[in-house]
Amino acid sequence: MSKFDHSDLDGHLLQLLVAVVETGSVTGAAQRLGVTQSAVSHLLDKLRAITGDPLFVKSGRGIVATARAEELATQARGLLRQLQHFAHSGEFEPARWQTTFTIAANDFQRDLLLPPLAARLRAQAPGVALRVIPSGVPRLETLRADDCQLVISPRPPEGSDIVQKRLFEDQYRVFYDPAVREAPRDEAEYLAANHATVVYEPRRSLDLDQHLANKGVSRHFAVMVPSFSALPAFVHGTPLLATVPGLLARHTLSGLASCPPPVTCPTMPMYLIWHARYQQDAAHRWLRAQLEAVVAPALAEAAPHAGFAGSSSMA
Repeated sequence: MSKFDHSDLDGHLLQLLVAVVETGSVTGAAQRLGVTQSAVSHLLDKLRAITGDPLFVKSGRGIVATARAEELATQARGLLRQLQHFAHSGEFEPARWQTTFTIAANDFQRDLLLPPLAARLRAQAPGVALRVIPSGVPRLETLRADDCQLVISPRPPEGSDIVQKRLFEDQYRVFYDPAVREAPRDEAEYLAANHATVVYEPRRSLDLDQHLANKGVSRHFAVMVPSFSALPAFVHGTPLLATVPGLLARHTLSGLASCPPPVTCPTMPMYLIWHARYQQDAAHRWLRAQLEAVVAPALAEAAPHAGFAGSSSMA
């Protein structure tokens, strides 16, 4: 095994490693970095010599990262952000920013907020690649280990080193197929119906479902799926009801009708969450501001679809 010589490393090699790990191919990395495939292959050989690891091995027609490559990529992301912070310690210029910025979100938050954010990045910071990963149940370790730089969630993890900001507040609505059934007329009809809902792995219910169960409101769940995007296929053509955030009417549940729940439901807040290490980072502050800037237009566009009554709450 070659002896690791840190003096042979530079930011370009770190960027290359991250790009190949995240795209899963030499071609994809070359396209992201704006270089030729041969240049990527040459630099990979150099990186293999430095680390003494094959880094990537063939799998079918593609390649997969070795465990060592995955470990090094995690470290490389942190080192790259330190380099960027060093370079941007003065005046920050978005147009010169070169990075992969990772945001954790579920399919609801992703489809509502991140496409317009990506459009802003293309216009103002074209060197920023936006990486979106599933948020699941947000964990402190995800932010502390820098697996992502932002989380969007209604459930911020608790920690003295975690910062949060309220983005908006949504109302729950009952979605149904109007070709099959009418809206439930009252609580009794609502409770007598069969329902579809989302249950995250491993068996974590939606906050609303937990709230109603704790209040003694009992419903029969005929279908439980792992994401909001799976609901339409089960609700279309059936008498099932799905009580979920109203803003889903804009994208995921746009083909369904909806009505207010005939039972008392809390509102659903949504937070932007990050680690305290980025609180004063100029680049991170700029990107947070860009994400906040897309909230009001996204809510305004969603209002006609969801019967949404301007519940945006910036804190």
